[in-house]
Parts: sequence; C-alpha cells; structure tokens
Amino acid sequence: MTLKTLTTRQGFAAGFAVCAALLGYAYYLQYVEDQNPCPLCMVQRVAFYAVAAVFLIAALHGPRRRGAIMAYGLLAFVFAALGAAVAARHVWLQSLPAHLVPSCGPGLEYMLKRFPLADVVTKVLMGSGECAEAGWKFLGLTIAGWSLFWLVALGLFALHLALRRQRQ
Repeated sequence: MTLKTLTTRQGFAAGFAVCAALLGYAYYLQYVEDQNPCPLCMVQRVAFYAVAAVFLIAALHGPRRRGAIMAYGLLAFVFAALGAAVAARHVWLQSLPAHLVPSCGPGLEYMLKRFPLADVVTKVLMGSGECAEAGWKFLGLTIAGWSLFWLVALGLFALHLALRRQRQ
C-alpha cells in the first residue's frame, strides 16, 4: 500500500496509529527508562494527543465530503504546527551554551496550584533549565528533536490528506 492508494479513512487511521505509537513510546521512556518529561515535553504531548484525537475522529467518521475532509486535515495540521513550534523552541533551548540556559523554575504541578493559568502557560512556553537538558538521544536527535520531526511530518501528512484528490 502506498500513499497514493490510501483511502481517506485509512490515511486518518494511519495518522492516529503513528500518534498512538509515539505517545506509547513517550510513556515507555517516562515509566520504564525513568526519563521524566519537562513542562515543554508535556505541552508537546498535548499536541500529539490533539492531533491523534482529530485523526481518530476523522477515521471513525470517514467523511466523504471534501469540506469535512479539509476541515479534519487542516485542524490536525494546526495542532501539529502549534506542537512543532513548541518543539522548535525546546530544541533551541537544548542547543544553548550552558551559561545562557535559563534557570530552573518550579514544577508544573506547583505552578498550576499557585499561579493563574495565563502565567503558567507563559512560564511553561518560555521553558526553563530542566527543558535544556538533552537526556535521551537517538541518531543524534533528542526527544525534542524527534518530536519536532514527527509533528512536522504529521502536519504535512494531514495537509496532504486535506488537499489531495480524495479516494474513498
């Protein structure tokens, strides 16, 4: 089966399967390999969940109308693009020299209990010292680098599904 021969429903299901596998591996790294996620990692997980949800709903719905297919594809693209922006910031933080890395802040759970939500979102998106730690690497990319890669790939795939001539 190739990209050209995938039906729209199969394409959305494949996108969901990729997201589910990536999230499963993230939980493996967290609970088996003891790689605790930083706040930016958590935001990227939310992006993967959002993309996965759109892909799953679209696969279950199996839209036939071009407008509905485009809506699902563009919504998944937007969520993937937002996640990719966060992942790009994360990769940038990890590339900083040690003397330019921001100091570590309080944990996410603490911030959610003590600060207004708008302040928490701002602090999380700015990143902190713990987000600059590279930790696990595969083929020279950190977890943030792989998240960026997969969010871009999933976003482009969603855009492809939205804009291609449809196979039902």
